[in-house]
Amino acid sequence: MSKITRLFEIVYILLDKQTVTAKELADHFEVSPRTIYRDLDILSEANIPIYTNKGKGGGISLLESYVLNKSLLSEQEQRDILSVLQGMKATHYPEVNRILTKMSGMFGFQQANWIEVDFTHWGDEKQERFQLIKTAILERHRLSFDYYGTSSYEKTARAVEPIQLWFKGRTWYLRAYCLDRQAMRVFKLSRMKDLIVLEENCTRSHPDAVQEEQEQTGWAAQTMVTFKLKINGALLYRIYDEFEEEQVARCEDGSFIVTASYPEDDWVYGYILSFGDMAEVLEPAHIREIIKSKLKNMIGRYT
Repeated sequence: MSKITRLFEIVYILLDKQTVTAKELADHFEVSPRTIYRDLDILSEANIPIYTNKGKGGGISLLESYVLNKSLLSEQEQRDILSVLQGMKATHYPEVNRILTKMSGMFGFQQANWIEVDFTHWGDEKQERFQLIKTAILERHRLSFDYYGTSSYEKTARAVEPIQLWFKGRTWYLRAYCLDRQAMRVFKLSRMKDLIVLEENCTRSHPDAVQEEQEQTGWAAQTMVTFKLKINGALLYRIYDEFEEEQVARCEDGSFIVTASYPEDDWVYGYILSFGDMAEVLEPAHIREIIKSKLKNMIGRYT
């Protein structure tokens, strides 16, 4: 639990229970009493009237006349906080439902279930992989899995210290420190199999890991290709699903010219081929030749 969340909940508990001991708060939040006293100092510095009574029946209390001053936040700011919490709830963030309920009551707003996030494909009920990775990142546990890369086309066993889930180009990736390669790597979730959260904790601190990965091994380090496709108007649904408006130009014959940039690898060739005979590569010339070569090889398999 983050410090700011704990501070909010301490105030809520004091408003609700009137008097509570430091040990009770420490047990509730699973921290030390010393941490609780530091939190109380922070709240006191924020002009929240907390006082303590020693001896039997004593404890930590708020002045009886104190009411949380919601005017410190505008109504829009209060709604923004609840919206952020609602978004966290949609990703199954631990404990957030309890916090959301309390904050909604504190602000006097009804919860609006305005967002739902499902990370699976249609017809796919497996969310276990995403949830395991999220748990490992939040609890700082190492992961092991089998990975199918694009270069060797073979399965390799990996052990990593997970850093961040990353959504890019309609696909989920994991940024992690690979213990086998001793370097930052990016792994596509769909290519990860037999995922296990290990007992070992992450030992490295990676404050600049994501930036380092972006500069050295990320998409920025890959060769990007900008291509133009002429796509039959019958595939209008795919055009609107997969491209932004500024990438698309309509032709007089009802077809579309799409301009897009992707890292050049086997994936992008397969993506172009996924349009079948409803699309033609106009440029660049070398991509056009690669697609022609692949089509010839495909025809050869059927002759």
